[in-house]
Amino acid sequence: MSVRDWQKSSYSAQGNACLYISSTDDATIRLRESDDPDTILTTTPTTLRALIRSAKAGHLDHLGKA
Repeated sequence: MSVRDWQKSSYSAQGNACLYISSTDDATIRLRESDDPDTILTTTPTTLRALIRSAKAGHLDHLGKA
């Protein structure tokens, strides 16, 4: 499995809380956060797309509330 270079999100400006993304030859998407780069989440393009759609639609807003 060949891993492509990490790319920083364009929404991550110059701060310390940056999201990085990469992919592998088998289309696995890999995500990591700059504060803990050794922790890597893996997912598929379909699952990531569904998560992003849900977040944009506000379906996950309740998760940040106490």
